[in-house]
Amino acid sequence: MSGQIGRTKNNVFKRAAVPAAAKRNTKYEIRNMSSNFILYLGRHTLETALLVATPALLTCLVVGVAVTLFQAITSIRDMTLTIVPKLLALGAVTLLFGGWMLQVMLKFFAEIFGHIQSIGH
Repeated sequence: MSGQIGRTKNNVFKRAAVPAAAKRNTKYEIRNMSSNFILYLGRHTLETALLVATPALLTCLVVGVAVTLFQAITSIRDMTLTIVPKLLALGAVTLLFGGWMLQVMLKFFAEIFGHIQSIGH
């Protein structure tokens, strides 16, 4: 009956003693996470975000430069000319690299949730 509530002689509720094995404090374990591990998680998060965003960012950069050069050569100053090609290129890149991006993110999330699970136990 350890860890449960029981009645005393005076009809007053009293908590029974909790065994030492059940006193596992997850906050204590979280506080004992090393600063190196926290830095590793932060760095890994930023690296994964950059890796996933790279195809889209490079596509927008290349298309933006190409459209700017086209506008400079032809002296066209239309704002929609810059947005529409970028959106079309971004859609094509998302279709081409979307599966890979999803795999990278799922691998990252599985690792993070594995760390969370190991901290909780």
